[in-house]
Amino acid sequence: MAAAVLLKKSTGSTASTACARDDNSDNNNDINSDDNTRALAVNDFNTAFMPVDVLTHDLRGAQQGLLSEAASALRAGIPTRGRQRRLRVLTWHVHGNYLFYLTQVPHDFYLVTDTERSPHHTGRSGTLPWGDNVFEAALEQLQRMSFDVVLFQSRSEWDAAERTLGTALRHVPRIYLEHDPPQLHPTDTPHWVDDAQTLLVQVTAFNALMWNAGRTPVRVIEHGVKLLAQAQYSGARPCGIVVVNNIDLRGRRSGHDVYEQVRRSVPLDLVGMGSLRCGGLGEVENAQLPVRVAQHRFFFNPIRYTSLGLAVIEAMMVGTPVVGLATTELAAVIRNHENGIIDTRVHVLVAEMQALLQDHARARALGEAGRRTAVERFHIDRFVDDWCAAFDEVSR
Repeated sequence: MAAAVLLKKSTGSTASTACARDDNSDNNNDINSDDNTRALAVNDFNTAFMPVDVLTHDLRGAQQGLLSEAASALRAGIPTRGRQRRLRVLTWHVHGNYLFYLTQVPHDFYLVTDTERSPHHTGRSGTLPWGDNVFEAALEQLQRMSFDVVLFQSRSEWDAAERTLGTALRHVPRIYLEHDPPQLHPTDTPHWVDDAQTLLVQVTAFNALMWNAGRTPVRVIEHGVKLLAQAQYSGARPCGIVVVNNIDLRGRRSGHDVYEQVRRSVPLDLVGMGSLRCGGLGEVENAQLPVRVAQHRFFFNPIRYTSLGLAVIEAMMVGTPVVGLATTELAAVIRNHENGIIDTRVHVLVAEMQALLQDHARARALGEAGRRTAVERFHIDRFVDDWCAAFDEVSR
């Protein structure tokens, strides 16, 4: 598998082991994450960046082993060589599942809250099993607190930073995590960060390709998934499952019309927030979703234009075959008829789903191939290593 990232031109400096700094060492070797050049990324924000079109995920075994060992040791509280630095990261609760996966990184995360528990200010909310490295930080107290990194995840918080964070945090290293592709125009939308001193993290190479980041340094960190419940594909329910929140309110972008068209010919169970309005089954708790998905013959993704959905990867992780539109990043993950099914012709997808309902063995084989892809590309350890490297770079 190959992925595209944006990397800076090398300045001859090296990157230290992610999450295990060794400033006293005379031999800080370059430690890569999920490819052979990731360690070059984001060392000096004033340095020009250059695109790298294709990077292989074939890892240098010894280097990757050292990186994973270092991150795992810090997660377990085991001393590693040299001096460690555990960071205090301020952020917001924007996307619950992503935030849960992010907090597997061995740093301390402080989630901004307000008295109303308004959107993005809900803290340790929901049913997710937050770890003991996740804390809440009251909005009115932020200017009296200290942090090592501020991780923005929405434009509203970025625009309000001066007012909410004050001058005390003005010079704290900043990362902006962009979850979505551009909405106003697919290729010509400038990203609002536009700051050479802030690292812009994109969750897919497609998103990075489409956004106009201007002078802002960019790093791609692909998703990582840690299932909340063990599940194994059975496909016993002769029906597809669709997992989209508020699909009717989000319109064509989220494929509401595609879903309605397909369900006239193929049995589909729709789950997610607001799904009852569309004849669906309602919300399913995070811990129950993998088991529910594994029971269905296939997973159908009707979304036209979005990032690679975590629900898609979670379905792949349990071995449920994915069927979807050959758009955005999904076209770089699914190899048609090898580890799933993708096409831009809805009538072709309908025929393929009908065939899977008749051929359980083929559905199982496609799902198993998809599961291997997900484990190889979206393992939580690779995700943690990548984020460790990003935090390490910006906090030096």
